[in-house]
Amino acid sequence: MKAKFTYVGIRVKDLQKSIDFYTKLLGMRVKFRSKVEQTKGETVGLESEKGGFILELNYYEKSSPYYAEYAVGEGLDHLAFKVDDLSKALEEALSAGYRTVLEMKANGGRWAYIEDPNGIWIELF
Repeated sequence: MKAKFTYVGIRVKDLQKSIDFYTKLLGMRVKFRSKVEQTKGETVGLESEKGGFILELNYYEKSSPYYAEYAVGEGLDHLAFKVDDLSKALEEALSAGYRTVLEMKANGGRWAYIEDPNGIWIELF
């Protein structure tokens, strides 16, 4: 499969303080913000320049199955790759021994996660 690395998602313990840090101190701007009912979470995409690499902030409520106590240095949430054909990419991943961990649909979009050999979630969309 051919994939383009497009953004990285980090887990944050305080979403608003994180937004303030990246926007007010580092000059990034909010590109998108959305609640994800399936994960009981919220995501905020930030960029430094139009069309640039995205930093996605991910926050999960305590009632979320994806919530974990925050530990400094363990905040990487996932890496994201754009693929030409998501269904085909997932078939290739499964054939290589990497099952789909979570598949989601929202706002007309569809994406899925697989795990790399280290347990890091890899988003394909």
